Amino acid sequence: MKAVVYSKTGGPDVLQLVERPVREPEAGQVRVRVQVSGVNPTDWKARRGAQEGEEVPFPEVVPNQDGAGTIDAVGTGVPGDRVGERVWLWEAAWERADGTAQEFVVLPGRQAVPLPDGVSFDVGASLGIPALTAHRCLTVSDLGPRRLEPGALAGRTVLVAGGAGAVGHAAIQLARWAGARVISTVSTDHKAALARAAGADHVVNYRNGEPRDEILALAPDGVDIIVDVAAAANAGLDEAVLAANGIVAAYAADSPDDLALDVHRLMYRNVRYQFVLVYTIPETAKDQAVSDVTFAASEGALAVGEAAGLPLHRFPLEQTADAHAAVEGGTVGKVLIDVS
Repeated sequence: MKAVVYSKTGGPDVLQLVERPVREPEAGQVRVRVQVSGVNPTDWKARRGAQEGEEVPFPEVVPNQDGAGTIDAVGTGVPGDRVGERVWLWEAAWERADGTAQEFVVLPGRQAVPLPDGVSFDVGASLGIPALTAHRCLTVSDLGPRRLEPGALAGRTVLVAGGAGAVGHAAIQLARWAGARVISTVSTDHKAALARAAGADHVVNYRNGEPRDEILALAPDGVDIIVDVAAAANAGLDEAVLAANGIVAAYAADSPDDLALDVHRLMYRNVRYQFVLVYTIPETAKDQAVSDVTFAASEGALAVGEAAGLPLHRFPLEQTADAHAAVEGGTVGKVLIDVS
């Protein structure tokens, strides 16, 4: 089979297309013929390494956590009727050598989730890390909810920073599906259009005017949940617009700045910061997120494509290096690799 691998950390050029034998699934595992592989920022960050010259954890690594395809073989302990099942994949490459940038991937059966009827492989490959991260950000408030379903966030106001990104897009969709009013901040008119297409009720371009005043005009009592892609850069704004007992769920650390907080003001309002890395959240929370995300997808709440606010950028497997470079370069939308 064809697979893309790297044996040293570095830029996209370390990715090589090779031929590998097709593995057989062991106990509790399934083998999936991958149709579409999704690329996330964590994929290129793992490939590049935290520092120059960092060693890879395995002699050879296949990148990419997310994907979608069809189960074609199962190991002992997995029901035989799963063969032929359409599935979406999550965390394929977390602490493992085999991600989804290959024609067949073997992984634990629980990480191959039945894809609801009518939900495309493109949607399936776009769920994974972005949707699970968004779910976690929306379910860590002390006021609940712990799971998402229609009505779970009714009466709540959610602010999504960076609504045109993959996680921001999923957060808007899931929050709206669960009944929240959603405000999103963006940096350009194009991104504003994408956030609206995803379902945001209100969009604020933080480069025009004063975002604090615009947000408080929309939510005079403050916002209940902030899903934040840049907590350090947004600390002042978040402090100004957060409601009493509100929460900032921060899922990215791209800024080199330290997070500076006015402890007294935040303490007075019982505000909480929650940092989110989906790979290491409790297993029970992860299982709930997988279940809720699948339910939302089955109801059409997690659509992708330009009309849904998440443009798709496609690459063949042979151009996986270009796909990684696109994500690393900040391409707006979802980068997908057509594998089969």
